[in-house]
Amino acid sequence: MKPYFILYLLTFILIFSCNNPNQEISSINSENWSKRAIKTPALDSLIYGKTYLSIYSQIYSQSEHKTHNLTAMVSLRNTSVKDTIYLLKAEYFDTHGKTVRTYFDQTIYLAPLETTEIIIDEKDISGGTGSNFIFEWEIPKNCPEPLFEGIMNSTMGQQGLSFVTQGHRIE
Repeated sequence: MKPYFILYLLTFILIFSCNNPNQEISSINSENWSKRAIKTPALDSLIYGKTYLSIYSQIYSQSEHKTHNLTAMVSLRNTSVKDTIYLLKAEYFDTHGKTVRTYFDQTIYLAPLETTEIIIDEKDISGGTGSNFIFEWEIPKNCPEPLFEGIMNSTMGQQGLSFVTQGHRIE
């Protein structure tokens, strides 16, 4: 093989292996939410609620001056075996209470026992050490409330870290 061919090949590989700076920092494409969009049925019996969920995209390590980044999986679960539930909005806030992003602000549905997720990539530290979500939802009368959980994890070498948070109804 000619040395120039190898040089061109290596250059080509290097250029196309670089990270795209415009790449989204969330692993769940917003197009996925539009596929789940639904018009809320005009039922007077729907009960409105809001749930707060703490998320940690970073935690302190060794001191207050060093942080460790985490991947967060936010699990949105319908705990009903018979009723469809409706999620109206998922808003992500940073440590200071400022909105980082809204994942959806159109009504989406979850069928009985269905789960969907929001993934916050390890490199996304925009939420900081005290990030959180507010979820707005509607459920039929006598339907169990949805369950919102945050699963944070990270691995480095042979070390692993993982913990869970659960949402709390605030309205």
